[in-house]
Amino acid sequence: MATETEAALRIINLHKSFGEKVVHKGVSFDLKEGEILGLFGGSGTGKSVVLRSIIGLEHPDEGQILFEGRDLTRLSEKQLFEVRTKIGYVFQNGALFDSLTVEENLAYPLRAHTKLTEEEIHQKVGHMLELIDMKGSNQLLPAELSGGMQKRAGLARAIILEPKVILFDEPTAGLDPVNTERLLNNILEFKKEGMTGIFVTHDIPAAFKICDRIAILNEGKIELILTPAEMKVSTNPLVKSFTTGAHIR
Repeated sequence: MATETEAALRIINLHKSFGEKVVHKGVSFDLKEGEILGLFGGSGTGKSVVLRSIIGLEHPDEGQILFEGRDLTRLSEKQLFEVRTKIGYVFQNGALFDSLTVEENLAYPLRAHTKLTEEEIHQKVGHMLELIDMKGSNQLLPAELSGGMQKRAGLARAIILEPKVILFDEPTAGLDPVNTERLLNNILEFKKEGMTGIFVTHDIPAAFKICDRIAILNEGKIELILTPAEMKVSTNPLVKSFTTGAHIR
């Protein structure tokens, strides 16, 4: 029987260098089932590298990434292709295909990874667009969307296969307050359905609204993991550098 603290994903002792630059010096943390874990850190601390390592776009020099009983760092590209149907990635810029319509963008993973009929795909895409307040945008191209709509369409595409884990890479970056609020509300609605995810961000208010716990990456390791409530009252200088906005990107 699953326990309250059962991990959906385990990161164990990750090390990663790019040439002379050492980024990770033993990053370890657990992502619990049904939680959204925030990941804070200054510029260059390797937050996005953690996410990219999870889906095999980067390869750690050492360490393990455990998901569904397998170490993802040891999988072949073919095996990772299957894993990517279970781990969604929300890219910072939405990462939509410019030449495809919104409907074609959302349908792409369904056509690649499922045996749904075209009618079933059309219905699923339509339902997803309703959930993100973009009903009727099916035939628009990404260039015709606002920045906020592009981000929400990217979110919809990442979760349309109903993955076990969602990785968010700076999802609110570049958005105005109104679009940030809209995107966060969409994420909260999905969270009510049991979404599990890692939320990389510099946006402290967004993290406090979305995340159950927040891990702070500092000098190549996870230094602290706290709840938003604990962070707000913490006197730790590193924590305060984030909560007061003193920590520069």
